Amino acid sequence: MSKVYNIHTEQIIPISLNEAWDFFSSPANLAKITPAHMGFNIISKHHGAKMYPGQIIEYTVKPILGIPLYWMTEITHVKEGAYFVDEQRFGPYIMWHHQHHFTEVPGGVKMDDIVHYKIPMGFLGDIAQVLLVKKQLQGIFDYRFKAVTEKWGTYNP
Repeated sequence: MSKVYNIHTEQIIPISLNEAWDFFSSPANLAKITPAHMGFNIISKHHGAKMYPGQIIEYTVKPILGIPLYWMTEITHVKEGAYFVDEQRFGPYIMWHHQHHFTEVPGGVKMDDIVHYKIPMGFLGDIAQVLLVKKQLQGIFDYRFKAVTEKWGTYNP
């Protein structure tokens, strides 16, 4: 039986809470902070401009060898200006629960991402976690950190 893994990242961005919320709560902006090699593409047509509870967003991603995979997430929780949660309904994981938290700090916004995920295929999934998945997810969040810094600059309290 495979384990439930998690990853937690945090970044302080020198922008207002409203600006952070406007950007990160728009599904259209997700591709802007995702590495191009992932082939991230929103394919749903009726997903809306801003996050709301019950929202379904469909994507294709190419995480391994350029092979496209279908991924559907549901936005399950939203507290305007504070957090939203996306959960996989169909896709590459057995479980995917991604919390996005936004907290106002002096001179900016602290953004926390907390992801819990479970990989299919039992102990083979655990091996894939060690050899591939953990590194790939960390690379995606590292890319995001860099893209956000390039867009808004470095936080200097």
